[in-house]
Amino acid sequence: MAVSSDASPKLTTQDTAAEKSKVTLPNVAAIDAELERSERAQHRHALGRNIVFALAAVFAASVLLANFVFPTFRIYGTSMTPTLHEGDVVVSVKPDTLRRGDIVAFSYNNKILTKRVIGLPGDTVSVDRAGNVSVNGKRLSEDYLPAGAKSLGQSDVSYPYQVPEGTYFVMGDKRSTSVDSRLSAIGCIPKDQIVGRLVFKLWPPQDAGQVG
Repeated sequence: MAVSSDASPKLTTQDTAAEKSKVTLPNVAAIDAELERSERAQHRHALGRNIVFALAAVFAASVLLANFVFPTFRIYGTSMTPTLHEGDVVVSVKPDTLRRGDIVAFSYNNKILTKRVIGLPGDTVSVDRAGNVSVNGKRLSEDYLPAGAKSLGQSDVSYPYQVPEGTYFVMGDKRSTSVDSRLSAIGCIPKDQIVGRLVFKLWPPQDAGQVG
C-alpha cells in the first residue's frame, strides 16, 4: 500500500475560517507608539490654539495702544514742512503737560491738525513783520526752523497777544502759509482738544526717528 510523504495534517474549511477569525492584539511597543502619536497630536492642537489666543491678545493690545495710549496719525498738508511732510506716519503720547516747542495733534472741525506749541496758558506772544516771535517780551530762539522760514504769514490778531488760560498758541513751521493761532478764526487751542504730543516718526522708514 502506498504511503504519502506529506506527514502534516490537512486543514479543513472549518479550520481555515477559525484562523481568519483570530484577533491579533498589539504588543506593548505598538501601544506606546500610538499613545505617543496621540500626545503629539494633542500638543499640536493645544499649541495652535495658544498661538491663536496669543495673536488675538496682541492684536487687541495693539488696537488699545494705538487708540488710547500711543495714538498714531498720518500727516496731511504742508504746514509743518520741513519738520513733517504730507504722508508721514507719527506716533504720539497723551500729554499731561506741554512745553513750548512741542508738536501736538489736535481736533479742529472734525479734522486732526498738527502744529507747534508757541505760547503756554497766560503767555504774551508777539510776532513782528519779519516773523520773529517773542514770548513774554523775550525773543524766541527757533532752531527747528530752516533759514528764511520766518514770516508774519496770515495774521489778523493784535500783538502783544495774551494766551487765554487753558489754551495754547500754536503755529506751523511753514510760517508763510500755515493757518494757525495767528488768525482769529483759529485762535488758541483748548487743552481738551489736544489729542497727542508727537514723539516718533514711523513712516517713511528712511526718516524714522524722534520728532523734533
